[in-house]
Amino acid sequence: MPVWNTFIEGDNLDVLPQLAAEGFCADLVYLDPPYNTGHAFAYRDDLRGAAGQSRHDAWVGFMRPRLVAGRELMAESGAVFVSIDDHEVAHLRLLMDEVFGEQNFLAQVVVNLNPKGRQLGGGFATSHEYVLVYARDARSCVLDARSAETVDEADFPLVGDDGLRYRHLPLRNTNKRFNPVTSPTLHYPLYGDPGSGRVSAEPFEGGVEIVPVFGDGRPAVWRWSRPMVEQRSADLVCRPVRGRSGARVDVLQKDWLHRDARGARRKKLRTIWLAEEIGSTDTAVAELKALVGHVFETPKPTGLLRRIVATMPDDAVVLDFFAGSGTTGHAVAQLNAADGGTRQCVSVDVPAPTRLGSNAHAAGLLTVADVTRARLRAVAAACGGGLVERVVGTP
Repeated sequence: MPVWNTFIEGDNLDVLPQLAAEGFCADLVYLDPPYNTGHAFAYRDDLRGAAGQSRHDAWVGFMRPRLVAGRELMAESGAVFVSIDDHEVAHLRLLMDEVFGEQNFLAQVVVNLNPKGRQLGGGFATSHEYVLVYARDARSCVLDARSAETVDEADFPLVGDDGLRYRHLPLRNTNKRFNPVTSPTLHYPLYGDPGSGRVSAEPFEGGVEIVPVFGDGRPAVWRWSRPMVEQRSADLVCRPVRGRSGARVDVLQKDWLHRDARGARRKKLRTIWLAEEIGSTDTAVAELKALVGHVFETPKPTGLLRRIVATMPDDAVVLDFFAGSGTTGHAVAQLNAADGGTRQCVSVDVPAPTRLGSNAHAAGLLTVADVTRARLRAVAAACGGGLVERVVGTP
């Protein structure tokens, strides 16, 4: 049984080459790098302060070698998610295009982490950040941007004899780009009895011929091929309907709520993630406080990371080399405990001093790495899965 969490203390420019030398390969990389708020970076940064550089140039120069090194550790089927705010999202998007290739861009997600909005200062009350998503190679990426959490049972109002919920969808393709000219093999007659609801690809006694038409009477096509109809005729029903050209008989599909091997239907994730779905900065602070105290001001909620990690297979190897408070490792442990997965997470953070007078410093957590380590130790005790700890470079 693999250990779920590994924590490596060290600057990521030291740690990532070491992992490469060890043959490490990540299926998923999540990064929450330092946002460019004008403060100095805690990580080793040879470019910071170079003559003539703007803050944006310095930040991009700081990020580029780390993204390049991280990319080299990713499986061809892998993906990377990077959290960022308005200060650098435009520059990060261009940098990600440079490092990963424009063709491997998957999404720019808006994340509503502060529903109340930031009330300090002037201007707008900002309530969102972003997550940029790129594939290592979009042609072979195994990321599945669907989730059972986004499915609403209320959308499936009908109940079968076996107690399973479903809804009716037209078997006719409602997209007019698909028609007898563009998809001729999908324009064929079916046979149905509107009294019993029976549908068949072959004529039967009591059945009437049904051809697909749009509401205005123009010829349409079915969404299923004839062999599919023959295989799944029990999932079809015919009913009288009324269109603009009058009454007719149509074929409907029973679209089941529970249908795949996981036992739960999955729906594509939207590109706006609400706090009510994935948590907020406030809930993230409360989660961390419950484990080790109020020792980090802006952690990410585990709900955000669970959603991200769940886009990959349940044996994924996850890498977070800006680990901060350790949310990624926490989310991995939570998912494994919930679904029996064997995900593994490697978290990396630098032993940068915590601020004098801060809650973390007062709690005896003298470096950022101490915060990460403390949380992952608490996670191992609460969720299981163990923890391996290492130090790379000069402590």
